[in-house]
Amino acid sequence: MLDKSPTSPLLEKLHWRYATKKYDAAQTVPEAKIEAILEATRLAPTSSGLQPFQVLVVRNTDLRAKIQAAAFGQAQIVEASHLLVFAAWDNYTDARIDEVVARTAADRGAPIETVAEYYNMLKGMYLPRSADVNYEHAARQAYIAFGVALTAAAFEEVDATPMEGFDPAQVDEILGLKALGLRSVTLLPIGYRAAEGDWLNGLPKVRKAREDLVREIV
Repeated sequence: MLDKSPTSPLLEKLHWRYATKKYDAAQTVPEAKIEAILEATRLAPTSSGLQPFQVLVVRNTDLRAKIQAAAFGQAQIVEASHLLVFAAWDNYTDARIDEVVARTAADRGAPIETVAEYYNMLKGMYLPRSADVNYEHAARQAYIAFGVALTAAAFEEVDATPMEGFDPAQVDEILGLKALGLRSVTLLPIGYRAAEGDWLNGLPKVRKAREDLVREIV
């Protein structure tokens, strides 16, 4: 039987990538590739274009060691070339939404009043909600960008390890996120896989079959 699986340069990279378990600490990802990954992350879509998160590039080795301790000792955090931390807004505020309004009006050359009308409607929906509800909404937007970052890393042939296995409160304290109005969502070590010692490297990718994942509704 002929293999009818779709193929494209992007799909080839997604087949290539995996959640790297051991990095070659001697290899550093070129800054041009880091910037390409960060730019793809910046261009990721978010609800109403709010981009309610920040990406922290943690280069400080002492901080990374502390984060490793808060992440159950996962070695990738210190062995990888770079560590990205995705942190979402802890709440929506007038000031934060007004900043989006001003940027949208400036970038599109639109009267600020026409832009503000839509975002004033959002304020009426978001601002009365609890901070926890708004954080969860912001975190979901961060996850969209997180997925784009993973894909961009694969496209650049840079290895990456998506991580939720850490104590967010500890990471927030280590990085001083509370003072910035942020809460950590995910970690993303990126670098180059080690030639040996990674038990997952080379194993078949395990995913649902298309017919089990996709349901056609006609």
